[in-house]
Amino acid sequence: FSFFISCSPVRVYRQLPEVKRWESEIQAFEKTDTYASLPDNSVIFAGSSSIRLWTSLAEDVAPYPVIQRGYGGAKLSDFAVYADRIIHPHNCSAIVLFIANDIAGNDSDKTPREVLRLFRYVVRTIRREFPDTPVFWIAVTPTESRWKVWPAIQEANSMIRGYCEKSRELYFIATEDQFLDDEGFPRKELFLPDMLHLNSKGYEVWSAIIKSELDRVLVR
Repeated sequence: FSFFISCSPVRVYRQLPEVKRWESEIQAFEKTDTYASLPDNSVIFAGSSSIRLWTSLAEDVAPYPVIQRGYGGAKLSDFAVYADRIIHPHNCSAIVLFIANDIAGNDSDKTPREVLRLFRYVVRTIRREFPDTPVFWIAVTPTESRWKVWPAIQEANSMIRGYCEKSRELYFIATEDQFLDDEGFPRKELFLPDMLHLNSKGYEVWSAIIKSELDRVLVR
């Protein structure tokens, strides 16, 4: 996919069954947008299942009003297709993204460089409507279930961090240090039995990191 990503990720991925299957999820977001009362200064949280399952999101990041747009299994390769429909309808004060499934230990895994290219495409899509809005990328978390591919995930994290540090109003939220124990392995007590998704204690740690970064950037 490297060639296609460099040309037009949307053109290629839009036709794939694993991308098309999210159409109903995106339509559900759009339906909600037609009747829900959403403040114009909301922070959009979008991405994969860790966003969708974050039941205490509004409480954890208060007083920021939030729009929660997570769908389980999201990859950058499908988010790139749907980003405009997920994000552009809203007037927002910031956008927070967490998308963790492009490198998962499967045959369809992308390379770190492919992940970076897709991330850059998503940022360009966002910037068409929100040229000056702060955009935050939450680093992919180290997990026991995907420990074999952690080096590749780390490399993708590092590439995205480097891109964020060179870009205006683009922020990388590092989480690795607080999710690894003293021996450098994922802290099991922060995860559900699947050793992939966060439990309530994990969300406490995660949300504290994220809220701190929101405060640092948005409280001016």
